[in-house]
Amino acid sequence: MKPVDTLVGVSTPPPGPLGLPARVKEGMAKLRRPPEAAEPVTEPAFDPTSWGGALIVMCVFGAVLTAIQIVNASQHQDLDRFGLKPRQVDGLWGILTQPFLHDSYGHLFANLLTVVLIGWVLLLAGVRAWLFVTTVVVLLGGALTWLVGPSGPVIVGASGMVFGWMGYLLARAYFSRRLKWILEAVALLVIFGTLLGSLVPAAHSTGAWQSHLCGFLAGGFVGWLLHPRHGRSARTSRSPRAVS
Repeated sequence: MKPVDTLVGVSTPPPGPLGLPARVKEGMAKLRRPPEAAEPVTEPAFDPTSWGGALIVMCVFGAVLTAIQIVNASQHQDLDRFGLKPRQVDGLWGILTQPFLHDSYGHLFANLLTVVLIGWVLLLAGVRAWLFVTTVVVLLGGALTWLVGPSGPVIVGASGMVFGWMGYLLARAYFSRRLKWILEAVALLVIFGTLLGSLVPAAHSTGAWQSHLCGFLAGGFVGWLLHPRHGRSARTSRSPRAVS
């Protein structure tokens, strides 16, 4: 008898119904399956607090101010009558409208860069922070300006709001003592520090320095309110409470 070669330990899969090995049939079945649908690729949501997103938002805000000035100039600055009139009841509406009105294109363009850049720095802290600080600065700073502003002229312009933003950012760095915010405040002073001279009256100046100062003080108040020092907050928490 002739010797027969045998393989030990190798098993042959049983044939399938058509005489093909089961593994081959299984592979053919996989080829006939439809491909699985790929997961849809979603675009990242717009983030208004990112560097680019905040800059876009503030550029849109600046475009709104420009559009209002275009309408105002086409009507011979007639919208300026809705500005803030100190100590006049019909001028109270100007507390809300003052930041959106400017008496000329030159006045607008003088404010536009600071509106976009300082507002951008503030918006990086969050939308709610931007809205809260802006609301308090416009209302409180405007009310103070209405009380102490010069009689006679109508006060318009976004500079009071800008100084409020600046006051908040500086106060935030001072009270919080966070390194990041301190560096932001230092950069702010390096770039826009000369603006602080507008907080006091100057000879031959037609600007309402009272609006600048009141806005700045309102912004500083918000910074003190939102970012108390740890010592002050600790003393407040240990203060006795009356129980009825």
